[in-house]
Amino acid sequence: MKEDYYDILGLSKNATAAEIKKAYRKKAIKYHPDKNPGDSEAEELFKKAAEAYEVLGDENKRARYDQYGHQAFEGGGFGGGGGMNMDDIFSQFGDIFGSAFGGGGGGFGGFGGGFGGQRRTKGSNLRIRVKLTLEEIANGAEKKIKVKRKKQASGTTYKTCTTCGGSGQVTRVTNTILGRMQTASPCTACGGSGQIIESKAADADSQGMKTEEETVSIKIPAGVVDGMQLKVTGKGNEAPGNNGIAGDLLVVIEEAQHETLSREGDNLHYDLYISIPEAVLGTSKEIDTVTGKVRIKIEEGAQSGKILRLRGKGIPSINGYGKGDLLVHVNVWTPKNLNKEQKTFFENMLDDEHFSPQPQREDKSFFEKVKDMFS
Repeated sequence: MKEDYYDILGLSKNATAAEIKKAYRKKAIKYHPDKNPGDSEAEELFKKAAEAYEVLGDENKRARYDQYGHQAFEGGGFGGGGGMNMDDIFSQFGDIFGSAFGGGGGGFGGFGGGFGGQRRTKGSNLRIRVKLTLEEIANGAEKKIKVKRKKQASGTTYKTCTTCGGSGQVTRVTNTILGRMQTASPCTACGGSGQIIESKAADADSQGMKTEEETVSIKIPAGVVDGMQLKVTGKGNEAPGNNGIAGDLLVVIEEAQHETLSREGDNLHYDLYISIPEAVLGTSKEIDTVTGKVRIKIEEGAQSGKILRLRGKGIPSINGYGKGDLLVHVNVWTPKNLNKEQKTFFENMLDDEHFSPQPQREDKSFFEKVKDMFS
């Protein structure tokens, strides 16, 4: 089982944003590769801390994690932080260290300091929406989506920026009344990437990039919810330069409305309409579920508002806690247009004791049924 993110950072679940950032900085400095060269265990702890901070340090991701756990981010290459590599960590969280590792304002050395001096850039993320049916949500799905993403054009070459020496930053020293002040700002010659184009293809843009269409396979875990965002690492736009890394593809889930089923959390609801004769005599009906049709039995004397619970016929929990139920709401349909013979029959039954309402204790009110449904 995957380790809890709060435990990784040594925090309680009610930790503040400032406490989360402080705890991550402490862990990351302790296990930073600069301080533990060649130590694979320290590197793994360093990655775990970054993965935990990527989720807990983001208000929206933290809320999803608190509700759904690791399942909110996992499944076929997705992750809040799952699958992070050193490039991801250094590009996303370098600024949290300040000058702790000799990077000046650039933070981690690999992206402007102590890991060799040459700056690494990350391409921009892409965002797409994927519409899923209830059946796909219940069973999980694999989608092949065509994505237009920027890639380095064939024939484009880069060289180190001579202005900043590949660091991506230019340091300036100015004299003030308080003494000499040193400031660092992004290099204007290379835009902060540390590299400039040496030669490029005729069809490439000013950064040596070209937009191409690519088919991306996306595995979606069962139980996702509308609006949930998943991530495919490295399938966003590529970064210009010899040592850049690609951005990510962010997949936003959109739930398509089902014709007969409605969703409430992990439970599903189905409105079943039966006639008065069927309610009196009993019947059997075929209804929809997310795994196919099933036949259910309606006992004789069924009352309108009765709720039948089909356990385990709902949506799987995204957190792995089993499946929800399918709640079948029985509605007795009252005819609006009757012929003379039919009207005469019911007129004769007006004073019949068998047609007079005689509710029993087990015939609960609507509000009691709703209360029981959620208890």
